[in-house]
Amino acid sequence: MIYCGIDWAEKTHDVALVDDSGQLLAKRHITDDSGGYKILLDLLVEYGDSEENPIPVAIETSRGLLVAVLRTGKRQIFAINPMAAARYRDRHSVSRKKSDPGDALVLANILRTDMHAHRPLPNDSGLGRAIAVLARAQQDSLWNRQQLSNQLRSLLREYYPAALVAFEPWRNGLCRPEARELLKAAATPTRAARLTRTQLEAALKRAGRKRGITAEAERLRDVFRGDYAHQPPLVEDALGKQMLALVVQLEAACTATDDLAEAVEEAFPQHPDAEVILSFPGLGVQLGARVLAEIGDDKSRFADARGLKAYAGASPITRASGKKSSITRRWVKNDRLNHAGYLWAFASITASPGAKAHYRRRRDNHGDWHAAAQRNLFNRMLGQLYYCLQHHTVFDEQTAFPTELGAAA
Repeated sequence: MIYCGIDWAEKTHDVALVDDSGQLLAKRHITDDSGGYKILLDLLVEYGDSEENPIPVAIETSRGLLVAVLRTGKRQIFAINPMAAARYRDRHSVSRKKSDPGDALVLANILRTDMHAHRPLPNDSGLGRAIAVLARAQQDSLWNRQQLSNQLRSLLREYYPAALVAFEPWRNGLCRPEARELLKAAATPTRAARLTRTQLEAALKRAGRKRGITAEAERLRDVFRGDYAHQPPLVEDALGKQMLALVVQLEAACTATDDLAEAVEEAFPQHPDAEVILSFPGLGVQLGARVLAEIGDDKSRFADARGLKAYAGASPITRASGKKSSITRRWVKNDRLNHAGYLWAFASITASPGAKAHYRRRRDNHGDWHAAAQRNLFNRMLGQLYYCLQHHTVFDEQTAFPTELGAAA
């Protein structure tokens, strides 16, 4: 058996091959381009890599062109956490010496000694990986949009409280196109107080508003002409220019979020598992795509439902030593899946009578806090999702929560 370790870098990579006894068979320093990839593949073939007997590869990343090239065929790729690789390095040397060829050798030896303790990259389909890219990008853009919105809100509080009062009745407030259009029309409270009803109506129409324009323009006019404290004129103008720069960034983030959401809505329903995922209460297209992006569509990725629950951070962890024992939440987990699970559990409480009864039972009978009760509900529904995906069965309320439904009745 031959094992390969690759120390990944931005421009070059170091490769090491070892056998069962730990003897170094070959090492190479390759570039991050098609020529370097060809040298790597030829080296693997030289030492017996084939479709029937592929050489397993350990690397400290799970993405990039190098990983895409290595994933062709049936070759197993193991993404080793850099912190775990550092602990393995200390097993062989206490001097804390470090080099890129040495790290490649450490990665190869990880597979030689502990390959059974590490999980290879899942064999997801091309459509599943494409959905993962879109869902994660949409989630990142959503977080970026919220961050910019918070920055803009903080800035408006410093010199423009009338804008916050004006946009407060609107859902998503500063992220709405009407809010951005009005801020561009009047960057300071002084200019906003001079806006006429006609100018306000024109700004609302430019933002795409169709109904209630006259009444809304009248309300905005009254708000902007209210009595508020002001910064000095020069400071107010400077803050207005800073605000306009933030509005441009927020507008770009809103556009990116909407475009990526449309891409997810187009791709996710084409997946064979979409019907099963969307049958669960609380899961829509966007949230369902995030769940699929993190668990993948490789049915052999998790040995059982417990592995998936631990991966999502839904199941608790026990720490026991001597006479002391404690049960706490998991801190090492897939943060994206855990975040999606929190939203999923929150939405399912109102969408499913059984989920609501389970949540109330955890709160009333077990004394759980809100977050702990939601995490327990997520843990249970994740096990149900695992079963349904394995058997390609849609969610059934009576089967999922028979006890809770009976108690609620």
